[in-house]
Amino acid sequence: MNNLILTEVEEKIITLRGQKVILANDVAELYGVETREVVQAIKNNPEKFPDGYVFELTADEKNEVVKIFDNLSKLRFSPSRPKAFTEKGLYMLATILKSPRAVQATLAIVETFTKLRELTRTLAVIRDTQEQSEQKTLLKRCGDVLDELITNNMPVKSTETSFELNFAMLKLKHTVKREDE
Repeated sequence: MNNLILTEVEEKIITLRGQKVILANDVAELYGVETREVVQAIKNNPEKFPDGYVFELTADEKNEVVKIFDNLSKLRFSPSRPKAFTEKGLYMLATILKSPRAVQATLAIVETFTKLRELTRTLAVIRDTQEQSEQKTLLKRCGDVLDELITNNMPVKSTETSFELNFAMLKLKHTVKREDE
């Protein structure tokens, strides 16, 4: 799989209404099509996009994402409110848009959402686990998934990266050292 596409997908996932979504203009960019083609796919196939698959942002949500995410500033002057695709909606869209770029983007989307779900599930299990050896194993798995999400897609000559996540009951610190072989 093209690592560039995987990295692009990770950068475009945002959280709205408690769900991980990708906005239609970002989906279009990933799939190598115009935003109007994505919107047209929804209009032409409403049976493939029931509630929970795609939703239109409210005016307040639109203003908020434009304010928070610099890459969405072009939406500021758009008269329409953007559509947000949930994971299920992205899968359905993949059945409609079938260009080679769309296939690669779909694979990257599936991989990224799968890793995010695995990370979320593992963190939930850590919270409920009392045994220290099992917690360490789960923490290592979290570190591995974070490593896959954050660093495996970058060409590296020599680097050291540290990041720290603080949760109510858990502090996770992960350091990655890589050198070009």
